[in-house]
Amino acid sequence: MSDQPPQPPDTAPGDEAPPGTTGTGQDVCPDCDGTGLVGTAVCATCQGRGWVTEAVGGG
Repeated sequence: MSDQPPQPPDTAPGDEAPPGTTGTGQDVCPDCDGTGLVGTAVCATCQGRGWVTEAVGGG
């Protein structure tokens, strides 16, 4: 059993929202630095994409 909430099909665990959501954009994955790999394993945060969807803007 995972501590992560279920993710919609287009999202990865590191995403804050599904891609294309208003007010979001793609950013380099903070755990794999955009490579999609952590060591020789697929990055669990971005699921190998190298990017995550994050909120855009300031506060």
